[in-house]
Amino acid sequence: MRAWLLLSVLLLAACNGPANSPYPAGQAGRNILYSAFSERPKHLDPARSYSENEVVFTGQIYEPPLQYHYLKRPYQLEPLTAAAMPEVSYYAADGRRLPESAPSAAIAYSVYEIRIKPGIHYQPHPAFAQKPDGTPRYVPIDPRELERIERFADFVETGSRELVAADYVYQIKRLANPRLSSPIFGLMAEYIVGLKEYGATLAKVVAGMPREAYLDLERYPLAGVELVDRYTYRVKIKGKYPQFAYWLAMPFFAPVPAEAERFYNQPGMLERNFSLDWQPVGTGPFYLAENDPNRVMRLKRNPHYHDDFYPAEGEPGDRAEGLLMDAGRRLPLLDEAVYRLEKEDIPYWTKFLQGYYDTSGISSDTFDQAIRMGPDGQPDLSPEMRERGIELSTAVRTSIWYVGFNMRDPVLGGLGESARKLRQAISIALDYEEFISIFLNGRGIPAQGPLPPGIYGYRAGEAGINPVVYRWQGGQPVRRGIEEARRLLAEAGYPNGREAATGRPLTLYLDTMASGPEAKARLDWYRKQFEKLGVQLVVRSTDYNRFQDKMLKGNAQIFEWGWNADYPDPENFLFLLYGPNRKMELNGENAANYENPEFDRLFLQMKDMANGPARQALIERMVEIVRHDAPWVFAYFPKTFGLRHAWVKNGKPNLMANNTLKYRRVEPERRVAYQAKWNRAVWWPLLGLFLLLVMAALPALRAYRRRQQAAANTSY
Repeated sequence: MRAWLLLSVLLLAACNGPANSPYPAGQAGRNILYSAFSERPKHLDPARSYSENEVVFTGQIYEPPLQYHYLKRPYQLEPLTAAAMPEVSYYAADGRRLPESAPSAAIAYSVYEIRIKPGIHYQPHPAFAQKPDGTPRYVPIDPRELERIERFADFVETGSRELVAADYVYQIKRLANPRLSSPIFGLMAEYIVGLKEYGATLAKVVAGMPREAYLDLERYPLAGVELVDRYTYRVKIKGKYPQFAYWLAMPFFAPVPAEAERFYNQPGMLERNFSLDWQPVGTGPFYLAENDPNRVMRLKRNPHYHDDFYPAEGEPGDRAEGLLMDAGRRLPLLDEAVYRLEKEDIPYWTKFLQGYYDTSGISSDTFDQAIRMGPDGQPDLSPEMRERGIELSTAVRTSIWYVGFNMRDPVLGGLGESARKLRQAISIALDYEEFISIFLNGRGIPAQGPLPPGIYGYRAGEAGINPVVYRWQGGQPVRRGIEEARRLLAEAGYPNGREAATGRPLTLYLDTMASGPEAKARLDWYRKQFEKLGVQLVVRSTDYNRFQDKMLKGNAQIFEWGWNADYPDPENFLFLLYGPNRKMELNGENAANYENPEFDRLFLQMKDMANGPARQALIERMVEIVRHDAPWVFAYFPKTFGLRHAWVKNGKPNLMANNTLKYRRVEPERRVAYQAKWNRAVWWPLLGLFLLLVMAALPALRAYRRRQQAAANTSY
């Protein structure tokens, strides 16, 4: 009887959906996006958070005044909570207002005036809950009441209020709070008037008060930030720094209400993990409804979210790709997003193929199963992925990887003709088409200069090739042959890789932090590339601290380096080659210690200019100079590969925006159908086992009945 009952339960489960589903019954049919995370977010406070795994959540919860247009490239800023783009005015040292055309040297400071939209409200939160008399419900909280609260959801009363300009002012002050140690305080203190001094003031205040005491930032004014009215504030910047607008699209400059800090700063809160780092509060399209970083993170639609609509225009081709089907629809398009903890790649991949995760990256372990490289070297989906209806998205990252030459080195450095031709020869010899194919599985494109696609100033096609290293042939760039590299090497004074004067072999040194079995193949590849020129390459591997010390002292000769954009402006890449930013002596980001007077002069002109023909002309001249001088081997721009199921819509990669979840849409009914198709339970082994058990039990059953009958006969 029990066996029949078990069989009935299993068959009933099969009728209700896949037996292996990790989600509650019926949830797959809801308007929810399913994904995963592999590392617990450490900070969800916008003053402290600066990691990619954290912005997955903070980018959906907090709203800075600006955002990036979801579809347009190059990346463009647009208002988010701001009513319009910030109004910028310039002033001389004596306070006179200057015209926009004023030279940068004459500008003592810039003022950004930001007016936010009225009618924006925060998500429901207990910090806004009020008693009937209008006083805060939970501030101060009765310690006995707090003792009974174990989870954040136990705060049964919540409230909301309108977003005001003072909330943005308060957050900028928080960047200087020594208790928070904001990672951008040092940088912003160089630009926001009075922020460095404000940090020093707060440090003295904090030193004289108990650690648990509340630091009321509203008592301490900040000179460089002015509250104009309920919806308007101003930020005063030293000199001219147009890149500040990009910072206004980052969570660092999102609003934080003072009520939240007062609420969380009460005794007993931190011991229960009640803080902005654990339970953020914002005006964004989603709020954090569940925070269990050992299991699941759940975002839910903010019921108070303001008017926000899917863009009505994008790039050419977006309409054909179906990216404008939701044009004009109110955002967000999802009700929830559920992120489950997956520490290993393979379980995540398996659940993605089963349809239990909507999107997936591609690890090295799964690359061959997901991707096939076409005859033209371009990646495409494997037949298995196509059969499942899975779609591939690729995007070139706003990053560059390069091999740098120490321009202070006596052999490779300087702007002299011999060293320059030696660097050019090496640039041709390092075959990064081969490197990308071998070591990156095609996930990159050879770099033609310091600016990646998506950054203003980048040129595609024939106009954008590096003529020192490439020729334009058959409608595409073709790397110059090794014979041309050998000719340049001979002209540099090293025919066949030997010094012309002495006949001694030329030996060069690659300094790297890479070590171990995984790095060996890549380092061997570098040796082989130099061998094509007859040059001996010695690899010097060191630990991180020793490598940094060599770079600071200028003792490295050739090195690998990379850069990820902080914001999509050419200044953020070209400053890596600006002389006064050199690594040696000044610890700047110019790791090659490159200095060219013309480049440096043009950089100072270009960095403060608005985008337009004049700026484009300067950028192209600067790129031409560094291609000629070759302080770097422009190696490659990394390329991201992402997979998504066919029911996930609006999946255009945007590598600068943090708040893209609101544009995503799912078609749950297609997900349910896929899960049913690709998770069909195979019941015949269970039925066969059941029949075997029945057959095995029959002899015992017959024997039992015979004994019962015999006993009955004996009783008579």
